[in-house]
Amino acid sequence: MRKKKWVSSFLESEQEYLIEDFKDFETDKPVYIEIGMGMGDFITESALLNPDIFYVGLERVEVCVARAIKKAQENELDNFRVMLKDAENIVEVCGENSVDLIYLHFSDPWPKSRTHKRRLTYMSFLEKYEKVLKKDGILIFKTDNESFYDDSLEYFKQSSFELQDSSRNYYVEGEPMTGYQAKFVAEGKPIYYARYRVNKENENI
Repeated sequence: MRKKKWVSSFLESEQEYLIEDFKDFETDKPVYIEIGMGMGDFITESALLNPDIFYVGLERVEVCVARAIKKAQENELDNFRVMLKDAENIVEVCGENSVDLIYLHFSDPWPKSRTHKRRLTYMSFLEKYEKVLKKDGILIFKTDNESFYDDSLEYFKQSSFELQDSSRNYYVEGEPMTGYQAKFVAEGKPIYYARYRVNKENENI
């Protein structure tokens, strides 16, 4: 994605929505995080529709973070923040047992076998999500890539996540969508969906 000249200065001056980490941030609302939020279409619309939930976007591309913040400013959202971070650092920036729900929407499928470990559904990442989610926390996964979806279902089977619901043609009328999802739906492409609950029954949380 091309760098925009205005982005760096915009982010340097941003003091409301851009935060370094979530560990020191206090809220009594449930916390929902979208990992790889892109331009923020889904998460900012969700925050607007659900004021009783606190949304956090995790994104490593500066222009995406800046665009999402502009959407939050336009809607005067007070239940949304964003971190310019990589998913690799989610435990460090969020802390353990801090998140109620994680969204993984249309992340890079990394189709070549040698790059599968970079997938955000790979076992090493699932272990991180297990740490940051609260007891009975939820993870929602969507993709347009069927082979990525099938592989991911196998990764989840090796984790403490329990499948609650799944679909190979997911669509809910009126539900906020990412830019990618809106494009795929308009083209008539199927959306692959899975909802998981993390099992921490043996942990004293």
